[in-house]
Amino acid sequence: MPVYEYIHEEEGECARGARFEVVQNIKDAALRECPECGKPVRRLISRTYVRTPLSDTKYKEMGFTKLVRRDNGVYENVTALDGESRYFEADKPETMPDIKRRVSD
Repeated sequence: MPVYEYIHEEEGECARGARFEVVQNIKDAALRECPECGKPVRRLISRTYVRTPLSDTKYKEMGFTKLVRRDNGVYENVTALDGESRYFEADKPETMPDIKRRVSD
Protein backbone atom coordinates (compact mmCIF):
# COMPACT_ATOMS: atom_id res chain seq x y z
CA MET A 1 0.00 0.00 0.00
CA PRO A 2 1.20 3.54 -0.69
CA VAL A 3 2.53 5.92 1.92
CA TYR A 4 0.97 9.39 1.86
CA GLU A 5 2.50 12.48 3.42
CA TYR A 6 0.34 14.99 5.28
CA ILE A 7 0.95 18.40 6.84
CA HIS A 8 -1.02 20.18 9.57
CA GLU A 9 -2.89 23.27 8.32
CA GLU A 10 -2.68 24.94 11.74
CA GLU A 11 0.32 25.37 13.97
CA GLY A 12 0.32 23.62 17.30
CA GLU A 13 1.58 20.62 19.18
CA CYS A 14 0.87 17.13 17.89
CA ALA A 15 2.57 13.84 18.72
CA ARG A 16 2.89 13.15 14.97
CA GLY A 17 4.73 16.42 14.30
CA ALA A 18 4.01 19.10 11.69
CA ARG A 19 4.44 16.56 8.85
CA PHE A 20 3.61 12.90 9.07
CA GLU A 21 3.11 9.84 6.89
CA VAL A 22 0.14 7.48 6.72
CA VAL A 23 -0.09 4.11 4.98
CA GLN A 24 -3.41 4.05 3.13
CA ASN A 25 -5.10 2.08 0.40
CA ILE A 26 -4.96 3.92 -2.91
CA LYS A 27 -8.78 3.93 -3.00
CA ASP A 28 -9.09 5.60 0.43
CA ALA A 29 -10.04 9.27 0.55
CA ALA A 30 -7.44 11.77 1.71
CA LEU A 31 -7.52 12.53 5.44
CA ARG A 32 -9.11 15.84 6.37
CA GLU A 33 -8.06 15.77 10.02
CA CYS A 34 -5.12 14.34 11.95
CA PRO A 35 -5.91 10.95 13.47
CA GLU A 36 -3.86 11.93 16.55
CA CYS A 37 -4.98 15.47 17.43
CA GLY A 38 -8.03 16.04 15.19
CA LYS A 39 -6.67 19.27 13.65
CA PRO A 40 -7.13 19.89 9.89
CA VAL A 41 -4.49 18.40 7.57
CA ARG A 42 -3.86 18.30 3.85
CA ARG A 43 -2.15 15.67 1.76
CA LEU A 44 1.07 16.68 0.05
CA ILE A 45 2.13 15.73 -3.43
CA SER A 46 5.36 13.84 -2.90
CA ARG A 47 8.01 13.08 -5.45
CA THR A 48 8.41 9.48 -6.41
CA TYR A 49 11.59 7.64 -7.16
CA VAL A 50 11.61 5.61 -10.35
CA ARG A 51 14.55 3.32 -10.66
CA THR A 52 15.79 2.65 -14.16
CA PRO A 53 17.08 -0.84 -14.84
CA LEU A 54 20.85 -1.19 -14.88
CA SER A 55 22.62 -2.24 -18.05
CA ASP A 56 24.51 -5.52 -18.30
CA THR A 57 27.77 -3.54 -18.47
CA LYS A 58 26.94 -1.75 -15.22
CA TYR A 59 26.19 -5.08 -13.50
CA LYS A 60 29.56 -6.39 -14.75
CA GLU A 61 31.39 -3.28 -13.49
CA MET A 62 29.74 -3.70 -10.08
CA GLY A 63 30.93 -7.32 -9.87
CA PHE A 64 27.60 -9.05 -10.39
CA THR A 65 26.88 -12.09 -12.54
CA LYS A 66 23.70 -11.97 -14.63
CA LEU A 67 22.45 -15.20 -16.15
CA VAL A 68 19.68 -15.10 -18.76
CA ARG A 69 17.78 -18.31 -19.50
CA ARG A 70 18.16 -19.29 -23.16
CA ASP A 71 16.96 -22.90 -23.15
CA ASN A 72 16.05 -25.67 -20.74
CA GLY A 73 19.11 -25.84 -18.46
CA VAL A 74 21.13 -23.36 -20.59
CA TYR A 75 21.85 -19.82 -19.39
CA GLU A 76 23.81 -17.04 -21.06
CA ASN A 77 26.26 -15.22 -18.80
CA VAL A 78 25.74 -11.68 -20.15
CA THR A 79 28.35 -10.35 -17.68
CA ALA A 80 31.05 -12.93 -18.46
CA LEU A 81 34.62 -11.93 -17.62
CA ASP A 82 37.55 -12.76 -19.88
CA GLY A 83 38.18 -16.49 -19.78
CA GLU A 84 34.69 -17.36 -18.52
CA SER A 85 32.29 -19.41 -20.57
CA ARG A 86 29.58 -17.28 -22.18
CA TYR A 87 27.03 -20.07 -21.65
CA PHE A 88 26.32 -21.96 -18.45
CA GLU A 89 24.84 -25.42 -18.77
CA ALA A 90 23.30 -26.93 -15.65
CA ASP A 91 24.73 -30.41 -16.28
CA LYS A 92 28.27 -29.10 -16.99
CA PRO A 93 29.82 -27.61 -13.84
CA GLU A 94 32.94 -26.48 -15.75
CA THR A 95 30.79 -23.83 -17.49
CA MET A 96 29.72 -22.26 -14.17
CA PRO A 97 30.83 -18.61 -13.69
CA ASP A 98 33.98 -18.18 -11.59
CA ILE A 99 32.54 -16.62 -8.44
CA LYS A 100 35.94 -16.47 -6.72
CA ARG A 101 37.11 -13.91 -9.34
CA ARG A 102 34.21 -11.63 -8.44
CA VAL A 103 34.06 -12.04 -4.65
CA SER A 104 36.87 -11.04 -2.32
CA ASP A 105 37.26 -10.74 1.43
